[in-house]
Parts: sequence; structure tokens; C-alpha cells
Amino acid sequence: MGGEEMGREVELAVNGGDAEAQRMDDGRRRDEDLDDDGREKRTGTVWTASAHIITAVIGSGVLSLAWAMAQLGWIAGPITLILFSLVTFYTSSLLANCYRSGDERTGKRNYTYMDAVKSNLGKTQVWLCALCQYTNLFGTSIGYTITASISAAAVQKSNCFHRKGHAADCMVSDSLYMVAFGVVQIFVSQVPNFHELWFLSILAAIMSFAYSTISIGLSIAYIVQGKTGKTTLTGTEVGEDMDSAQKVWMALQALGDIAFAYSYSMILIEIQDTLKSPPAENKTMKKATFLSVSTTTTFYLLNGLLGYVAFGNRAPGNILTGFGFYEPYWLIDFANACIVVHLVGAYQVYCQPLYAAFESTLTKSFPHNPLLTKSQTLNFGPKFKFKINLFRLVWRTFFVCITTLLAILMPFFNDILGFIGAIGFWPLTVYFPVEMYIKSKKIRVWSPKWIGLQSLSLVCFVISLASAVASVEGVIQSLKTYTPFKSKS
Repeated sequence: MGGEEMGREVELAVNGGDAEAQRMDDGRRRDEDLDDDGREKRTGTVWTASAHIITAVIGSGVLSLAWAMAQLGWIAGPITLILFSLVTFYTSSLLANCYRSGDERTGKRNYTYMDAVKSNLGKTQVWLCALCQYTNLFGTSIGYTITASISAAAVQKSNCFHRKGHAADCMVSDSLYMVAFGVVQIFVSQVPNFHELWFLSILAAIMSFAYSTISIGLSIAYIVQGKTGKTTLTGTEVGEDMDSAQKVWMALQALGDIAFAYSYSMILIEIQDTLKSPPAENKTMKKATFLSVSTTTTFYLLNGLLGYVAFGNRAPGNILTGFGFYEPYWLIDFANACIVVHLVGAYQVYCQPLYAAFESTLTKSFPHNPLLTKSQTLNFGPKFKFKINLFRLVWRTFFVCITTLLAILMPFFNDILGFIGAIGFWPLTVYFPVEMYIKSKKIRVWSPKWIGLQSLSLVCFVISLASAVASVEGVIQSLKTYTPFKSKS
């Protein structure tokens, strides 16, 4: 009996030891699945970050660049595009350094743009940042709803022109397409967070390359056929159709359109928060920024300049939906379908930070409320699971409905793009990154570097202010001939 008891004790000790070893293994495994901040392991790379940026940047803005070139002409047009790209890359690199406070590898993470502002500039400027960032994100969602509906309606118009001739009355109401886009966004908005958007961003990036390439190809074909429009060094000319004041307004609005075409800084920190490390996140983000900005600038120059050569000073506000091109109609249909798919993803890339900010604020205020914290898991086969939260479903649906309604009420494509670009470019792309860099690097006031950075900020502020005023003027002029809920394109 004594031997049996000893055997049981040995067995218990061995089993207990195995259990303890198993618990330690599980603990190590859990630690390996978590990052240094205790959150789920980030898996983003330079390629996924580039996909997010391209999805955000190559959007509806690229389609208005031929029109912007027509307002600015051969001299100011290309120079403006290149300068905006350089400013965007430089200030984005400054902003990427603000993801961590202190050491670039082990410093405290700033999960959002507002966190970075709070860590570097203090609480006093957080409210200004919030106002600028969330107004811009909200406005962009409205702009993308408008653009998606115009592109969807263009498919119907293209088929109508093909059947009835180019002189036929093929005007289409945009409102129904805005509602359809909103319904799609209600479903897609249930994706819980930015980290789970990678597949949608990659698809959207592919779509943006597709329609940009088609636009370039159609412009080249148009030029080869010898159907080019009149171009000038200074763009649209003052004459019977335009006075000097209108020329100035249009040129300033074009600057706003170009600013919108490079607008993504307000989500840069959120994209950076998806990246794995090592290497340090700021290094990966700078590589992604360089890759994305250089790629988009190449596409922008090709689209803007070739579109300007093709259509001259009468380039349409949207090169694919303004029907400078009619044939081949099936290719134009495909390009516009690509725009719609791309904008489904782009809408989410811009709205997810806004969703996250609102939801995290409420969760912190009511941490034990099951409506906010409890999710139901839906299983779609053995490999695909989806978590649905009742509050997220209700509030995000409400948000999409509001943006859809406002898009129906304000269907002014170029004016809206110009205004969004203008109000977001200076504060989010230039002012905050510059101020955070000066503060973190302790750059002395009135030193040459300080003067250079502040001069850059001042010039961009003047451009943004002038472009915003011009866009508001454009909206006022459009409202004079506008009837609510009856807009057609």
C-alpha cells in the first residue's frame, strides 16, 4: 500500500508539473500574440500600409485633375502638383515620427492623430485637431458618396448614349445611386476596426490603378486621333465665357482640388498603428509614404496632363463621368464600376478612425455597459467568423444615413472636393506635423530651421484659406440653380 501511495504521489507531482509547464507555455504563447502595449499583435507591412494610403489618396481627386490643369495651365499646373507632393511627403515623414513618444522603438504609442497631438502639443490643441480631423473625415465621406453616385449614374448614361447617340438627353438622377451606395456602406461599416480592412484596401487599391490606367489610355487614344483641345500656358482664358474674377476663383478652387488629391495625413497615424515591429514603425511608414506618394504623383501627372492635352481648357470636372469620352462605352462602364468599388473601400478607410474615436470615448465613459462591450459572433463556415455589436450596428447605420442625406442635399462635385481639400490640407497635413516636430526636436525659435518650417506653414495656410473661400463661392453659385432631391448628372 505504501508503494501504491508513493506512486500516486509521484504521478500527481508529474501531472502537476506538466500542467504548470502547460500553463507557462500558454502564457508565453499569449505573450507572443501580443505587442508591447498588450494589444493584439500587429501584422501590417510596408505593402499593406501602401495599400491603405493609395486607397485613401488615389480617389475621386484624380478624376478632377485634368480640370485643375485647365484652370492653372502648363506652367502653374505641373509645378503645383509636384510641390504638393513634396510638401505631403515631407510633412508625412515628420508626422510618422510622432507615432511613438520618446524612443522610436520602445516609446509610448500614440494610437490616433489626436493622441500624437496631445502627447506633443498638450491638451489645448487637441480640440482644434479634433475639429479639423473629424470635420475632414466626415466631409470626405460625403464627397465620396457624391462621387460614387456620379460614377454609378455614368454607367447608365454611357449605355444610353451608345444606344441613342451622343446628342440624346440621358440625364440621370444621382439620388437613387447615393442611397444604394449608403446601403452598401451600412453593411461594410460593420467591419470592427482598421486592422481588419486590409483586404478591402488591397481590392480598392487595385481598382484605383485600374480606372486611373483606363483614364490615361483613353486620353492617349484621344490625342492620337488628333481630337485635342486648345491648351495655354496660363489655362482658361478671360473672355466671353469667363471674367477675371471667375478666373481667379476657378484657379484657387483648382488648388483645393489638388490639395484634396493628396489628402491622407488625417489617417496616417491610424495606418501606422497597424504596422508590425521591428523594424521601427516610423521607418516602415516613411517607406510606405515614399512608395505611395511617388506612385500617386506619377498617376496624377499622367492623368492631369494627358487629360489636359486631350480636352484643353474645356476639360470636364470629372474626366470619366463628364463624358469627354463616349467610346468604347463598355470600357468607360468598367472604369466607372472600378471607381464605385474603390470608393466603397476608401469611404471605410476615412470613416474607421471616426468610428473608433466615438466608440472608444463611450466605452471609456461606460465601461460596464453590455450594449457597448458585448458582441455576438456569427460563424460563416469553419474559417470565417464575424463579430457583430448592437451599438456599432445602430450608430454606424445612423452615421451612414446622415452622410447619404447630406450628399443628396449637396451634390456639387468640384466645389465639395475643393472645400474639403482646402480646410484639411493646412492644419492636418502641415500645421500639426510641423508644430509637433518643432516641439519634439526642441528647435530654437528664430533659428533658420524654425523660420523655414514656419514659412512653409504660413504659405500653405494662405493657399488653404484662399481655396476654401473659392470653393464656398462655387457652392453659392451652384445653389442658385439647385433644387433639393432633384439633382441630375
